[in-house]
Amino acid sequence: MNATPAIRDEGHPYQNAELPVGQRVEDLLARMTVEEKAGQLFHTMLAMKPDGSTVEKGDPGMLPMDTTHMVHGQYMTHFNLLGTGDPAAMARWQNTVQAMAAETRLGIPVTLSTDPRHAFTDNVGASFNAGAFSAWPEPLGLAALRDPRLVYEFADTVRREYLAVGFRVALHPQIDLASEPRWSRQNGTFGSDAELTSQLVRAYVRGLQGDRLGRQSVSAMVKHFPGGGPQKDGEDPHFPHGKEQIYPGGMRELHLEPFKAAIDAGCAQMMPYYGQPVGTDWEEVGFGFNKGVVQGLLREQLGFDGIVCTDWGLITDAEIFGETHPARAWGLETLPELEKAARVLEAGCDQFGGEARPELVVELVESGRISAQRLDASVRRVLREKFVLGLFDAPYVDPQQAAETVGRADFTEAGARAQRRSLTLLTNSGDTLPATGRPQLYVENVRADVAGRYGEVVAEPDQADLAVLRLRTPYEPRANKFESHFHSGRLAFTEDELKPVLDLLDAVPTVVCVNLERAAVIPEIAERAAVLIADYGASDDALLDVVFGRATPEGRLPFELPRSMAAVEASRPDVPNDTENPLFPYGAGLGVR
Repeated sequence: MNATPAIRDEGHPYQNAELPVGQRVEDLLARMTVEEKAGQLFHTMLAMKPDGSTVEKGDPGMLPMDTTHMVHGQYMTHFNLLGTGDPAAMARWQNTVQAMAAETRLGIPVTLSTDPRHAFTDNVGASFNAGAFSAWPEPLGLAALRDPRLVYEFADTVRREYLAVGFRVALHPQIDLASEPRWSRQNGTFGSDAELTSQLVRAYVRGLQGDRLGRQSVSAMVKHFPGGGPQKDGEDPHFPHGKEQIYPGGMRELHLEPFKAAIDAGCAQMMPYYGQPVGTDWEEVGFGFNKGVVQGLLREQLGFDGIVCTDWGLITDAEIFGETHPARAWGLETLPELEKAARVLEAGCDQFGGEARPELVVELVESGRISAQRLDASVRRVLREKFVLGLFDAPYVDPQQAAETVGRADFTEAGARAQRRSLTLLTNSGDTLPATGRPQLYVENVRADVAGRYGEVVAEPDQADLAVLRLRTPYEPRANKFESHFHSGRLAFTEDELKPVLDLLDAVPTVVCVNLERAAVIPEIAERAAVLIADYGASDDALLDVVFGRATPEGRLPFELPRSMAAVEASRPDVPNDTENPLFPYGAGLGVR
């Protein structure tokens, strides 16, 4: 392990691990300037170079970030790693950033966070694919198994792999209810059932944090309070046209149930969503600005006293993929940045996600717009968690141990088993499965080298005994580069997309596997496929093991599959499983005999 400097000002009471955390917090708080306090309220992205070094101002070919300035000039100590890399390099990067923080006047250590990175989705605005980490099904796949013990095992594995590289905050779990079939963020949820989601989030929080938050914990930032599922037309509030959240079915309380369970389980942090509630008794402003929702509901009614961090980018317009995106201050778009920042603090939030503007908080406090006491309340929460996590006493990690821990064989094997178990068999005409022997196999969107371990791969359907076709959930392409990562809109294939699929199904008995990141409208495929399987993130090996009877699919649908787009459009976005006469109901799934 690289040599690392000691934290400065050794001997001060706030660094004495024998003293109660509260006393250490108060001693440190008393020594901080307004500027140092303001820096604690910002939780933004940082990138690293492939070799584990930091990104600095003017580095060619890198995103415009200035790590040294954020740590030394803005006193920021909370960062979300953007992208991924070699585990040892990630560990070296975290040590470098911690060493930079140790050189500041007070030596406040950095808290590093991450979006989900243990599955198959790669969306810069939401998650990263597993890479070197163990690969599991998406949360929808965990929900398909309805097994809290498995969710605990998953979260405990995440905890151990995160600790190895220095991540101390998970920007998950996501426990919104998948009640609007078109909403693009469903693959990160536990599906449409509030009771199941409540059971699974309890296990998830315990797996990440343990029975209580401590030195071996990863802090769980649960999102998106008070439930992001009921989006009008299923559009996503990352974007102005998706900002409205509606409750025509009157099911607001149902969406709160998983968050109550998360609080009861002891989750350390909470993230409000971007959505702007419309037609309720809540103020029609985004939840991160919404005092009635954050202070009134979350803090006072539900008793949550942990850290509340806004979703990313509420204050400042941003350039993403070369395109300008407005700050997501829905309902308050015309306010100046200073007033937006004030509204976030007045709402009861502690941190600004995705922002690096501590000078706004300094100005608010120095002008008297925000009181010093209000600032201290948030800084106190943030510092307390750093002490409880043990960051002041042991901020560094071992790169060699990171390389040995991340993607460890037993973690990888557990994830692979979960992938196989989560697959959901929806139809099996004529007992096509399990396939036997070594048939002539025609495959599409399946690696030929993998398929070759199960059968003789042929070039044309008419040469095959059996075909295996993998499809993704249909979606509506969007011209905006950032929005193109959020698969939204229609759930049915166009005629041009559907024709080659149906031609294949008519030519040869075909196993169709549809990756469900959202519900899919596929009645024609369900009718004509020999076998229909749903997956939520699974390798080709996992799928073919099920096809050939080497593994048993145990999954059940975590939401219903609608019969038509007309049924989707007529359903109420806040009411789970609300489409008329669904093709497959919630919980559908067969077993292979």
